[in-house]
Amino acid sequence: MAKLQRKKTKLGSYKFASVLFSITLSLLMMGLFGVIVIQAKKLTSLIRENIEIQVFLNKDLGQSSIDRLLEQMASKPYVLQKESGQVIQYTSKEDAASIFLEEVGEDFTAFLDENPLRDSFTFSVKDEFQTSEEIAVIVAQLEKMPGVFEVTYMQDMVASINENLLKVSIVLGTLILILLVTVVILISNTIKLALFSQRFLIRSMQLVGATKGFIRRPFLWRSFLYGALAGIIASSIIFTLLEYGKNFIEGLQLLYDTELLIMLFGSLILLGALMSWLSTYRSINKYLNMSLDELY
Repeated sequence: MAKLQRKKTKLGSYKFASVLFSITLSLLMMGLFGVIVIQAKKLTSLIRENIEIQVFLNKDLGQSSIDRLLEQMASKPYVLQKESGQVIQYTSKEDAASIFLEEVGEDFTAFLDENPLRDSFTFSVKDEFQTSEEIAVIVAQLEKMPGVFEVTYMQDMVASINENLLKVSIVLGTLILILLVTVVILISNTIKLALFSQRFLIRSMQLVGATKGFIRRPFLWRSFLYGALAGIIASSIIFTLLEYGKNFIEGLQLLYDTELLIMLFGSLILLGALMSWLSTYRSINKYLNMSLDELY
């Protein structure tokens, strides 16, 4: 019985289950919102990849000149290489005529002496070059290349996407800030309440000559472990939900970004550990500096 009593009043120990549950729940909310942000970013990237630049070539351009142009464009840093491995799609004027016939259903070659369409290159631009200013510079550079007749792209759509993306980023940034403050307050209050029952033990240790560092050490160590464990649990729950959702929600796999998800999970573990440590440090210092009357 005496051993059990000593275990209950061990320095640095407090209600494990309630603290772990509260921190895990706080980090879970933060993590789920982080997943929404990641998927929104991935969705934006997918939409941007469908915005293509089309380069029309001069007529009667030789095959060697076309190949040279293709090689030059493929080496540009702004050209996106898709998962299929395709970088730039080449469409001859004959293929363009066939596509036109298939889409419109009218064969213009029946009443025209020659094919008015041109050979063309089509490619997507990397995400970091998707601003209106960057694309305008790219178009200007391409138009100066020998053999290029005209360069076109969906200018209005690019401007609209960038404008809406800025608005969404501001809203999400504000929500993240509010949620982060809320999580910090929840973790701080949870640990403060958990340590309330330890205030007389802390005073007792001070009375027998224990230094502040000696008293703080076990509390800080445990809080760091609890926070990190809460981050691991929250990350595991989010990962399980995502894996479960992939099997039932069509297209969810396209919004996966493994690198960003790993960064998110690492951030949750680090955030939980640091917030728990800092909250414990503040609470312990508060009780260490209180008078006996204030403790009551």
